[in-house]
Amino acid sequence: MESFIKIIEKKIKSNIDAKSIEVIDNSHKHRGHKNYQENKLHLKIVINSDHLKSLDRIQAHKKIMKILKNEIKEKIHALELKIN
Repeated sequence: MESFIKIIEKKIKSNIDAKSIEVIDNSHKHRGHKNYQENKLHLKIVINSDHLKSLDRIQAHKKIMKILKNEIKEKIHALELKIN
């Protein structure tokens, strides 16, 4: 079965023209926090995309959030985006 990280990368790549995408699982940094849930991930996504860079920050973030809408409901607790 394909890893959740790879699924996220594929979903973004199929919806946005990106030179590179790196998905980093930072869940281990949040263990013990008040609202930590073992089955939810804390992810950082670094995207190198001229298209996203051409949008203002809020528009770019909304676009990614829309693409990952189902994953955010089901498996992602926190999402940090860095757009280069």
